[in-house]
Amino acid sequence: MRLSRLGLVGPLALLVFTPLALGAGLTKVVAIAWIAFAAMGGAAFLGERTGATTDAGRLVWGYGLASGAMITSAAVFIVPGAIGHHPKFGGFGIAAGVLAGFSAHTLGHRAMHADLPFDHTAVELTAHSLSAGAIIGLVYGNMADVGYLLGLAIVSHKGPAGYAAADRLRRAGKPVTMLLLPAAGVGLTAIPSALLELPSSAPVNAVVFGFAAGVFLHVAMDFLPRCELGGEVYEVAQVTDDAHALLDRLRAQAVASTGLGAVVVFVAWLALRGGA
Repeated sequence: MRLSRLGLVGPLALLVFTPLALGAGLTKVVAIAWIAFAAMGGAAFLGERTGATTDAGRLVWGYGLASGAMITSAAVFIVPGAIGHHPKFGGFGIAAGVLAGFSAHTLGHRAMHADLPFDHTAVELTAHSLSAGAIIGLVYGNMADVGYLLGLAIVSHKGPAGYAAADRLRRAGKPVTMLLLPAAGVGLTAIPSALLELPSSAPVNAVVFGFAAGVFLHVAMDFLPRCELGGEVYEVAQVTDDAHALLDRLRAQAVASTGLGAVVVFVAWLALRGGA
């Protein structure tokens, strides 16, 4: 496995931030940051090792479970808090988050065509991880009653994202270890942002938490496993244009996996009621 010096910056920085965060009592944020790192890093290693046998069905189930869990968690654990602070401002915050997520994703694709000295896949994933981490930190730093379930559901997509990105990098002949930087990205921004204390204003808190919910909802919907020609699942599957039977099977798996992801969060909430 070839090493990427830029990729190693991520875990080294996270190692430096970890004792500082633990000293500030940010145990949940640290745990979620390292779980996100392990999920993307481990899946990237698997994606490189599987080589030509990369399985589109595995990717569909990974994305489906993660997106279903994220949509459910954002709707259950953040939206009520935003609306509880102020119904109207919370609603505007949710709308702003969804639209901001869409705008960043859409305009971000323009950078994919720019002549950058870095790999486009790693840059896109790093930007995504840093922004998601900042929001996770704000939520956990200012909502004392939030448990691990929300954070784990939110970073669950790191696994399938790392798996698909590793496959893409491997086929391009680039070092997969550069994904260690976006793998650590959640923690690099979540820890500092968790130290920020929001003002005691109901409208401000409603907008912030609504915005967080909207962004997470957009991310979750963006990771829904769409089994269409030209999409990421199709790219990994490496099927021909007339392989409708395979794509139809993948579509059925996509529906089943997203539903199961939502059910898992519901069951976990029932089991951990009061702690999540």
